[in-house]
Amino acid sequence: MSLALGSPLWSFCYLFILIGLTGYGLHRCCIIYLFLKHRKSSSQPHSRFTELPRVTVQLPLYNEASVAPRLLRAVGALDYSADNLDIQVLDDSMDETSQLVAKEVSLLRAAGITITHIQRVNREGYKAGALAHGMELGTADLIFILDADFVPTSDTLRKTVDYFTDPGLALVQMRWGHLNRKQSLLTRLQAMFLDGHLLLEQTARCNSGRFFNFNGTAGIWRREAIVEAGGWHDDTLTEDLDLSYRA
Repeated sequence: MSLALGSPLWSFCYLFILIGLTGYGLHRCCIIYLFLKHRKSSSQPHSRFTELPRVTVQLPLYNEASVAPRLLRAVGALDYSADNLDIQVLDDSMDETSQLVAKEVSLLRAAGITITHIQRVNREGYKAGALAHGMELGTADLIFILDADFVPTSDTLRKTVDYFTDPGLALVQMRWGHLNRKQSLLTRLQAMFLDGHLLLEQTARCNSGRFFNFNGTAGIWRREAIVEAGGWHDDTLTEDLDLSYRA
């Protein structure tokens, strides 16, 4: 079947795409307006914990030999009560990552850090499955999730944990920084687009009291919120967004 360029179907397709792009553009304009309107606002914890809550740090890994040791060293340097910190290395790797992780884990244990190297017999559920498996093994009320290519600063938990003095708070999402922003044109573009979401949109939504989603890493969840939302599901490639909508 062939269609003439002036046929009603082509016109409908063009109009449909134009409406979609216009809607997206208006949405971005709205986000910029909210960001500028609330740019001087900043959320603050309701109060401070007199006793620090227990936190489980989950590190889902899969063949991350080039960055996994760096992540473990950074997490081991977190400025937080050792008695209230439980680190889970959720290692589904099938290459030399597991050996590198085992070495770093032994060093951290020798330093008195509570850390567990967890290896499943299969990769069922992939990342969502690994996170769910780790939840079954841990008991902490708060769960801090970090992907392999992230490097938390030592004061990360100290800066964020007090927000959970608000019993209605389910999630704290942190902004992503960039270690190699100026390395190439590609990294500059990637950083710009990520900032558009994490700096602009997430800040606008948070400061204006709107919902926003978990970005899969660099965030702390309240265990109760995950459980009440139905837990981690592995029937989608975007388990973070799926959990956010259900929560």
